[in-house]
Amino acid sequence: FDNLPGVTAQPDAATREFVFNHTMLRAKNLEPSLDFYTRVLGFTVVDHKDFPDAKFSLTFLALVDRNQVPEEPEARQRWRKSTPGILELTHNHGTENDAEFSYHNGNSDPRGFGHTCVAVPDIRAACERFEQLGVAFQKRLTDGSMKEIAFIKDPDGYWVEVIQFTPLS
Repeated sequence: FDNLPGVTAQPDAATREFVFNHTMLRAKNLEPSLDFYTRVLGFTVVDHKDFPDAKFSLTFLALVDRNQVPEEPEARQRWRKSTPGILELTHNHGTENDAEFSYHNGNSDPRGFGHTCVAVPDIRAACERFEQLGVAFQKRLTDGSMKEIAFIKDPDGYWVEVIQFTPLS
């Protein structure tokens, strides 16, 4: 990959310990979003912070066993900030009460943000489970020419790509 334009052969040594820590998505209503990410996708809530004066809350989730998350607040903060692949849900208080309110999912015009992705051991089984749970699909395995990926949608319409660890046979 070193021949791609703009790619340096070696990352700068100063960046060696950098961690791609989290992606933030806004959640209109935290309750259905937490249900989707915990029950449907298996995430664990690893931290939560309320900011009542500013009228918003942050909830951090990860695909980890709850036992991996330190109980002590300072250790939990250090763990959360050094763990890759965290999802931060930001809920602006009151948006859940406005029927007309919605967030831009990044995939309608003007396009910007595209999707997050979850890898699973068996994509067919995962998609069958999503169907049984009534999860909204953007793209099923049988749709289009890329038969090895699916896209589901969270309660705010954000796309979640679903891929399998190994090639589909």
